[in-house]
Amino acid sequence: MPTSSKLLWITTFGLGHMRPASGTWGSLPTVVLAGGLIYFGCGPAQSPVIFNAALIAWCIIFSMGCLIQGVAAEAKFGKKDPSQAVADETAGQAIACLFLPAAIEQSTFTALLALSGAFLAFRIFDILKIWPARGLQRLPGGAGILVDDLVAGVQALLVVQLIARILLR
Repeated sequence: MPTSSKLLWITTFGLGHMRPASGTWGSLPTVVLAGGLIYFGCGPAQSPVIFNAALIAWCIIFSMGCLIQGVAAEAKFGKKDPSQAVADETAGQAIACLFLPAAIEQSTFTALLALSGAFLAFRIFDILKIWPARGLQRLPGGAGILVDDLVAGVQALLVVQLIARILLR
């Protein structure tokens, strides 16, 4: 994984160099974090405040990586929103995992299903770039790298919440 140590943050510690589908690799740490929180008793049923606060902090940390290192990443990799910059996916995926209903902890299967659904919903919205996400990529520097993924995260969050509320009644 050839990367400058100065860009480890925006490449989510080098995951942005993984192929194929670097954005998918960048989304995985968030799902692992959410799964770990559930496994260790800090999920939405037992500790919803801790679960959501951890995801919000994660989102902020990786959003800051985009904003602080975005211009340097674009210069290093020679293009706008380079595929190696995946901290935006790490941050956006955190939004998609927020506020999961306590019922997902009924079984390991429902927890895995909910996290897989959040992962897939985010990846679909991130790839399709449904309005207004696509236009936001034109923002300069790190904001152009980040904001479309935050919007995709919100779009995925809405879909995940709707489906979870219907299926877990």
